[in-house]
Amino acid sequence: MNICVYGASSKTLDKSYLDAGEKLGRLMAERGHTLVFGGGQGGLMGAVARGMTAGKGYIIGISPRYFDVDGIIYEGCDEVHVTDTMRERKQIMEDMSEAFVATPGGAGTFDELFEILTLKQVGRHNKPIAFLNTNNYYKPVFDLIDEAIEGNFMTAENRNLYAVFEDPEDLLNYIESHKHTEVKDISEYKDIKD
Repeated sequence: MNICVYGASSKTLDKSYLDAGEKLGRLMAERGHTLVFGGGQGGLMGAVARGMTAGKGYIIGISPRYFDVDGIIYEGCDEVHVTDTMRERKQIMEDMSEAFVATPGGAGTFDELFEILTLKQVGRHNKPIAFLNTNNYYKPVFDLIDEAIEGNFMTAENRNLYAVFEDPEDLLNYIESHKHTEVKDISEYKDIKD
């Protein structure tokens, strides 16, 4: 299965985040999955890729042209796709992937994550989305979602768009057991709140 992993590119992260990322990558490789990611060698992107390399997994990096400079792209990628824009990058990552994982990250990760959640909400895909919630990093995001639901900005069903895990093995078990169903046409949705 092609699994898209979103995550930080920062090189100054606490080791606990990097260890969790490497474990995720190693387990993905051992289970025969392919990594689809932003192509970076730093931060959690690099950690997951190094885990994949250690497990002899297949790695597909997708990066905008302006990131294609020395020291940015992970050298162990089996394929590298270069795009002109971030929007193209996200589209290719979405199209190539059968599941999505959000590891801790910053603005870029949030952008990718919320777009893929929104696309699932409006019925454009039914692929599993999972958070690797290392050190309870995403608690403020879940608190915000709860607040949005309480204020009627979102419906409670939006909590079913994703699953949350602290352990990479449990996360992969969830993705592998996900039931794929037909994507509904958006006209079937009667009460969507953005």
